[in-house]
Amino acid sequence: MHDAIERMLARYSCETANDYINALREILQEVALLGLWRSKFFEHAAFYGGSALRILYGLDRYSEDMDFSLLSPDNSFQLDKYLIPLEKEIRSFGFDITVEKKKKQSQSTIQSAFLKANTHKEVLIISPIDFSLTGIHKHQRLKIKVEIDVNPPSHFATEMKYNLHPIPFPVKTYQLPDMFAGKMHAILCRKWANRVKGRDWYDLVWYISNHSTIHLYHLEKRLRNSGHWDGNKTLSEKNFFHMIWEATEQLDIQMAVKDIENFIQDKNSISFWSKDFFNDIIQKIQFL
Repeated sequence: MHDAIERMLARYSCETANDYINALREILQEVALLGLWRSKFFEHAAFYGGSALRILYGLDRYSEDMDFSLLSPDNSFQLDKYLIPLEKEIRSFGFDITVEKKKKQSQSTIQSAFLKANTHKEVLIISPIDFSLTGIHKHQRLKIKVEIDVNPPSHFATEMKYNLHPIPFPVKTYQLPDMFAGKMHAILCRKWANRVKGRDWYDLVWYISNHSTIHLYHLEKRLRNSGHWDGNKTLSEKNFFHMIWEATEQLDIQMAVKDIENFIQDKNSISFWSKDFFNDIIQKIQFL
């Protein structure tokens, strides 16, 4: 195992196969960020979303995907340019991964790619334990989706954060009030055919507990871009609370809990989730 990867793994208290898979995914995400920095990606884009909140701001849950936004709209931007150096960086640490660009099925401002690896093979790189006996099939695949919005909603601010693993390097990211606006947009607008994304609601609790200020105007811009807010009316605090209370009323608590369970270690932190709980803490949200 590469010395830097060994030091990264030491940060985790891995006991189960799922623990090692979560640790592996996050290690790959951090090495991918290093590859993007080396290719000067952050001169054009910023990191945001659950993985950014986890890696750069200390969110206490694991995250699957990596979300980025251009600093200003540019429909000519090509994510492909950065995928080869990203793959090269990860492979230099001993991982056998491939990076595949996802073909767009419709007109969209989102460009996507997947980091793919054999879960069983890569876990063995960071663990001495034979997980063939613990439920990881030898053909199981690990996928990390990388997405960038090339026509992002306006009126957001960025800052430079410094990640220390596998080496110290800077990452440009959204400031927290704008990250919070993005998370609220997901809660208000994300539609799942058969399940609730409890991770969104877990993040909501984190924001309210740690950084409860939301940039309401950036949220309005996101809602307009997705067609969930139109006309000349400005999104007010009253409108916001009406929308989030409606979302809470429709929330399936059991499905939300099921979604988040594999991404956290302290299951007691979600044992008391209820609509009353969310309706109570929502009142603590403040606005920028």
